[in-house]
Amino acid sequence: MFFKHVTFISIILLSVFACKEDKKTVTQTDISFKKEGDLTIFKSADSTKIHLDIEIADTDFDIQTGLMYRDAMEKNQGMLFVFDDATERYFYMKNTKIPLDIIYISDTKKIVSFQKNAQPFDESSLPSHVPAKYVLEINAGLSDAWSLAVGDSISFRQ
Repeated sequence: MFFKHVTFISIILLSVFACKEDKKTVTQTDISFKKEGDLTIFKSADSTKIHLDIEIADTDFDIQTGLMYRDAMEKNQGMLFVFDDATERYFYMKNTKIPLDIIYISDTKKIVSFQKNAQPFDESSLPSHVPAKYVLEINAGLSDAWSLAVGDSISFRQ
């Protein structure tokens, strides 16, 4: 009987210690830019054109994820969110590692408002204040560097 108890206790102890040795490690997968289209911004003030390679977020998953978990984005890259309707939009920077300029665009493809220099991981609401059907995210500071303004327009193709 003594040996049965010792054997049973030994098995339990081995199981407990074996489980502690089996640690799981979670690693983040790198998400790299995938060109899905071209976008041109037409500046109304001086007819300048700015060309960008874009990823397009048009599914629920892509819209919810956006640029989360990205480590960087090139100057000539952006993400265009395409919605079914024009309504006031609210974005935030949850799980977003890079600062962004968020450009809200009407259903007629004209820029209607900005949220500039949105900070990484900030979960504050960043509203469009007016109806928008499209939202373009680019690296923070580029809206000012390119002198973008309300009324400038875009065109894009997939």
